[in-house]
Amino acid sequence: MSFGKTMSWTTRLAASVALCATGAALAQATGDEPQTETPTEINSTAGLRLPSNPELFGTTLPTEVKATAIINGSVITQTDIDQRLALLAIANGGKIPADQMQALRQQVLRNLIDETLQIQAAKAEDIKVTPADIDKTVERVAGNVKQTPSQMADYLKAHGSSIRSIRRQIEGEIAWSRLQRAKIENNGSVGDDEVKAVIDRLNASKGTEEYHVGEIFLAATPGQEAQANGNAEKILAALRQGGSFVGYARQYSEASTAAVGGDLGWVRPEQLPEPIAAAIRQMKPGTVSNPIPVPGGISIVAVQDTRKILTADPRNAVLNLKQVSIAFPKGMTRPQAEPTVQRFAAAVQSVGGCGGADKLAADFKGEVVQSDQVKLRDLPPALQEMMLPMQVGQATRPFGSIEEGVRTLVICGRDEADPTQPSFDQVYAQMNEERANLRARRYLRDLRRDAVIDFR
Repeated sequence: MSFGKTMSWTTRLAASVALCATGAALAQATGDEPQTETPTEINSTAGLRLPSNPELFGTTLPTEVKATAIINGSVITQTDIDQRLALLAIANGGKIPADQMQALRQQVLRNLIDETLQIQAAKAEDIKVTPADIDKTVERVAGNVKQTPSQMADYLKAHGSSIRSIRRQIEGEIAWSRLQRAKIENNGSVGDDEVKAVIDRLNASKGTEEYHVGEIFLAATPGQEAQANGNAEKILAALRQGGSFVGYARQYSEASTAAVGGDLGWVRPEQLPEPIAAAIRQMKPGTVSNPIPVPGGISIVAVQDTRKILTADPRNAVLNLKQVSIAFPKGMTRPQAEPTVQRFAAAVQSVGGCGGADKLAADFKGEVVQSDQVKLRDLPPALQEMMLPMQVGQATRPFGSIEEGVRTLVICGRDEADPTQPSFDQVYAQMNEERANLRARRYLRDLRRDAVIDFR
């Protein structure tokens, strides 16, 4: 799976919705929370004193739970489920495989239950999310796909979803974020000694490899491993066909990082469960692993990038760029466009630095866009490799497509990043954020435990 792949309109829409969340997330294994794996010599059900051959009473539960529920009095309807599924279908190119539909329906229901609990908890604390608050985020999401909110609403309706479904999701994310700030983030702080210990460990780890990792985690109780692995294989197949890792993580993952598309941030292998650590050490940036058995379930991990701690890396350079792009009439074929592309490629080689970018654009009736403070490592991998050895004033080979335009990037400035250790305040802020996220996960767990949920 290539992380540099250009997204379609529908994928950008789903990604925009997926990235609305304002909260941050924490890696599953940071050492702040006890491991959930139970030693083999201890029976985890001992405290329940269950009979070995229980007599069953009442009627048999249905084998299939219908996707309708009442959570503390709030109703989730079949329409809510269908519209959220339709949004996922948009992200999946318009279709969800039939063999994945039931599992996905149940996952969507779980997500909607959590969302409802978060909104209810915020209201109980007199935290209000106004329609104007939601409108601002809707405008940003629509803007990310170059649409107005009205146009996006029409598109969603035509594809079986609704703007109401997105607004509900946004309300849940804003409410939960504000509730965390009010109830969680301000409770407890990190000590100076803890911060100093982290800085000491960073210095001791200087030069070691760090990975930017994403994870999709599927929980599995004993006896359900085969089912979870089968679901993981289906997700992996969809990812390899171009599916959005962020989108699938958000809707399928049962880890706390699902809200931010499975992003674990920058981690060292030793911070992760050993099966995952062993896998990422063998992976290159932009690749996705096979399903990995881990304590409590199955994980699929994606390595987005790598770096060495406190070590100079040319990919950390910050660039000032000018992009010159030329467009072609709709319907023009590649053979028809080829002569112009060849002339453009020849002109790029002698662009004459950023000062010549405007003339280049004028000669080809193109467009110039100035972009400052662009991190080299944030560019697609192919462009990173091309631009690593380039100097200020040079332009890349033309890239793009006849349909979306052909372009070149001219380097106007290049600042190499200083690989100094983070400051005391930076480490302090990060540790506080991680601790708040841990408390948030426990808070949501308690909300689920105490909720009255009636499945219909």
